[in-house]
Amino acid sequence: MSKLGFVVAAAALLTVWSTGAVAHHSAQQFDFSKTASMTGVVKRFQPINPHMRLVLSVTDAKGTREVSFEGHSTNNMYRAGYRDGMIKVGDKITVFVAPLRDGTEGGYVTAASTADGRRFGPQSRAEQEAEREKAEGRK
Repeated sequence: MSKLGFVVAAAALLTVWSTGAVAHHSAQQFDFSKTASMTGVVKRFQPINPHMRLVLSVTDAKGTREVSFEGHSTNNMYRAGYRDGMIKVGDKITVFVAPLRDGTEGGYVTAASTADGRRFGPQSRAEQEAEREKAEGRK
């Protein structure tokens, strides 16, 4: 193989290997040191890879609006307790999220709870503290 052929082959190989790393976006916009929760009615739910997509219709003191979220891959959600059909359009759910750093509504779903009490994902720090207070008779 000529020197030029080697350089071209190496450049092509490097391009192919680096494409996957470039294609995946950062989660820098989310603040994983904080947990927030929001309850609403599911308008759209897509348990897809690489990240779940969710839109809730939320009604509170601010009025009614749609708030968008993203979350774990389907595989990670399944390992955390999610099962097919667990969340459907029209369901009322509560999501626990790492909020957006810029303060806009939405975030990265780390856990969710359905109206009938089914849940997937780890407990938030606030939920763990509430259980601890209840167990210790403080709540």
